[in-house]
Amino acid sequence: MRPQPPTELFEDFSAVSFAPAEDMPDWVRDTFIDGGSPVHNPDHTHLRFADIGFLWTIVGNSKKGRRVIGQCETGSPQGTMGKWSRARAEMQVKQWFGHVPDFIITLDADYCRECGDAEFMALVEHELYHAAQDVDAFGAPKFSRSTGRPVFVIRGHDVEEFVGVVRRYGADAAGVRAMVDAANQKPEIARVQIAHACGTCQLRVA
Repeated sequence: MRPQPPTELFEDFSAVSFAPAEDMPDWVRDTFIDGGSPVHNPDHTHLRFADIGFLWTIVGNSKKGRRVIGQCETGSPQGTMGKWSRARAEMQVKQWFGHVPDFIITLDADYCRECGDAEFMALVEHELYHAAQDVDAFGAPKFSRSTGRPVFVIRGHDVEEFVGVVRRYGADAAGVRAMVDAANQKPEIARVQIAHACGTCQLRVA
């Protein structure tokens, strides 16, 4: 059975806006990363070494007029931040997870409690595709010289990711039905080969 957001999130909107999804890491590992799973996805093999924290949220989010239902970020605060701001952000992360994970994936709790299993799994995999292992100048997986652990980064979406999600869940569950329908139509201008459908996701890290 797939994880569900805790009912407490919906009972008192003024109390808690985010809650750790403590059962998600094991479910994700057992479902998508474990080679013995019937729905194992080899695209996520590198994540067997990753520490991923998950959060449920009831905070509505949108960008460019589109609802955001998931977001993958690095565990360590990114961007321009002062020393105190960064320390506060890291303290909050440690309060949620006890440490700073490699990635944090935030999921819209309202959406997740209403959507079907295929839509939920497609959403989670959509976010997992953002959690990547960095590569060196020769394209080989990069590892930290000091720890020996993989170096993880956030990546945008490319054609390979869309093909993977559509192959596993279909265009509707993956949220790209319009793209697939358009691809199946006769071109309005001319038939051309496009190397990348999009370099980065509409939401960059959604």
